[in-house]
Amino acid sequence: MTEPNKLTIAEARDALRKGDLTSVELTAACLTAIEGAGALNAFVHPTPDLALDRARAADTRIAAGDAPAMCGIPVGIKDLFCTEGVASQAASHILNGFRPEYESTVSARLRDAGAVMLGKLNMDEFAMGSSNETSTYGDAVNPWKVDDRRLTPGGSSGGSAAAVAADLCLGATGTDTGGSIRQPAAFTGTVGIKPTYGRCSRWGIIAFASSLDQAGPMTRTVRDAAIMLQAMCGHDPKDSTSADLAVPDFEAALGTGVRGQRIGIPREYRMDGMPAEIERLWADGADMLRDAGAEIVDISLPHTKYALPAYYVIAPAEASSNLARYDGVRYGHRAKLAQGDGITEMYEKTRAEGFGPEVQRRVMIGTYVLSAGFYDAYYNRARKVRTLIKRDFDEVFAQGIDSILTPATPSAAFGLGEMAEADPVQMYLNDVFTVTVNLAGLPGIAVPAGLDRQGLPLGLQLIGRPWDEAGLLNTAHVLEAAAGFVSKPAKWW
Repeated sequence: MTEPNKLTIAEARDALRKGDLTSVELTAACLTAIEGAGALNAFVHPTPDLALDRARAADTRIAAGDAPAMCGIPVGIKDLFCTEGVASQAASHILNGFRPEYESTVSARLRDAGAVMLGKLNMDEFAMGSSNETSTYGDAVNPWKVDDRRLTPGGSSGGSAAAVAADLCLGATGTDTGGSIRQPAAFTGTVGIKPTYGRCSRWGIIAFASSLDQAGPMTRTVRDAAIMLQAMCGHDPKDSTSADLAVPDFEAALGTGVRGQRIGIPREYRMDGMPAEIERLWADGADMLRDAGAEIVDISLPHTKYALPAYYVIAPAEASSNLARYDGVRYGHRAKLAQGDGITEMYEKTRAEGFGPEVQRRVMIGTYVLSAGFYDAYYNRARKVRTLIKRDFDEVFAQGIDSILTPATPSAAFGLGEMAEADPVQMYLNDVFTVTVNLAGLPGIAVPAGLDRQGLPLGLQLIGRPWDEAGLLNTAHVLEAAAGFVSKPAKWW
């Protein structure tokens, strides 16, 4: 079998069961691809020896007939997930040298299902960014290329998206706080799903904003997303926000069609200055679902226009609290101190050296909005807006809407360095279609649906009812089949 690393998870699973391929062969092909893809800077801590050990164990398990669907499948793990004995830095200088003595629940579930960890993937520092340009490891690069520019793979899960799109792994974990799975998936022509808040455990995931963060898979197809999500989900008593609910068979839910379903089109997502090709793709997506038998319904989510400012108050506020633990005392980077420096100077110097500019910016914003004089004016008001945004979705779903179709991003991938650091608001606008899903705790998925005029991938987003990932994946499967997106980046790296 030539280039087994280009198989989907479903194809590889079937080949492994039939004996047409071994996990060692599949893993070796991925490791070779990783070695040749240094220009993408996607894998930042490869673990080849560990990967081959796990692949051999997976082959033994498959031969014994004790093999879950993910057994023997090589995957990448975002650097935000703590992995036992393997560097876990959240792409930050302040966590240099940190090798946890424990495993995150999500990566442990994948490990226990027999998945093969190839290594850790690049990301924006502490998941704060939309372009993977804030990483201590340097930029991750999109494998799609149409001119002399290096393009962003999106953020914060940029390394995960780039690795999947470039066939370095068959799937990857991501985390999504305001769109950090769905935006990179749209930029790279891959599939990314953020499940309902509480569906996947957050234990062992380095926190950005605790009420918004959620893990999810990034894969090449919707079916693969269903298979991988199945292995990642489940109640975790170590996480107080983990839902004690049974996990449906997501793959079995695929193929039931959307005839009779009602798909909402929110009028508030038609924003001034939206590119014509995004408008056209959105209309085409609605036509595809209509042709498949769904009813397309205009809906209103009136508080959408307040979502982005509310998000950029709540997320930095929670970040400023979560990141207070990085002080140079217990682990990670510690600044060199001058004669006479005390603990205050150690904190100040360590955090100034350890955190990059974007993390510093958000910590400062968060500390400001939580301060005594501004808590009610900013943070408390943002929390109230969040409640109204969730109420908008609840009312729409109560009216019989099954899922909501929107664009995933306001544009295709842009060039690295094109969005000036002096204007961070322009970067924040990349999350305009995605942050509402996190504020409301809903499941959302990005599906590749077309190419822009330059030949770069564009994605559509589907938003589902709470806890209905099965229905959402089924609708996404229909959209994927209708769109027929099969384009791949031409190898240049």
